[in-house]
Amino acid sequence: MNERIRAPKVRVVEEDGHHQLGIIATSQAIRIAKERGLDLVEVAPNADPPVCKIVNYGKYKYIQEKHKKEAHKHQKGGKVKEMKFRIGIDPHDYLIKITHAEDFLAEGHKVRIQLQFRGRQMAHQELGHQLAKKIKEDLLTMGHVDQDPRMAGRNINMQLSPLPERQRHRKFKTHLKGVTEHKDILHAEGHDPREDKHDEHDDHHDDDHHGENHGDAAAAPVAQAAVPAPAQAPKAAKPAPTPPLE
Repeated sequence: MNERIRAPKVRVVEEDGHHQLGIIATSQAIRIAKERGLDLVEVAPNADPPVCKIVNYGKYKYIQEKHKKEAHKHQKGGKVKEMKFRIGIDPHDYLIKITHAEDFLAEGHKVRIQLQFRGRQMAHQELGHQLAKKIKEDLLTMGHVDQDPRMAGRNINMQLSPLPERQRHRKFKTHLKGVTEHKDILHAEGHDPREDKHDEHDDHHDDDHHGENHGDAAAAPVAQAAVPAPAQAPKAAKPAPTPPLE
């Protein structure tokens, strides 16, 4: 890398990046780098004079490539995700959708919100603006508004971009992987699965009582029918009357 530096003089920075050797002749800077078993790498060619750093070129190149990949990774995640909300949306459906919006912002995506009016709802546009305000407030800790809510035909549109990763704080719990949407909705509604078990137990309990009552009712006639059985036996065994003697 040393031979690529053409300026007669350069500003030389040490490997730690904090200390400088000052402005010296390029040939002298190259000699110092070689004596240390390192390379002289030009890091700011447009400066006057150019800035060079004494480093291990292989290690320096590896670090630069790593930083480039990380920057590309963050840029790659910046897609635009569109979400639609109906005016008058059910609270439970709203919770599911707003949680998904948080998921998208957490992944570094922009979120485009579309609030849809239907039929006579257009006569109450204030409801749409109230919903837009609520969405903005609920996503305030995850993203900032790029496009304020505005009418476009029968819809209200707005767009949010994610905050820097360190500034993001979730307000809603994300959906757990491997859990069905139905269970997530029950959880979101504050539904306690133990209540289902309790109700199921009560149903079985009622069935048991019902079975016991039915058994008692069926047993009663059997016991009553068994009582007259011994009384009929003597009648069947009674001898025929003896005919009178002539």
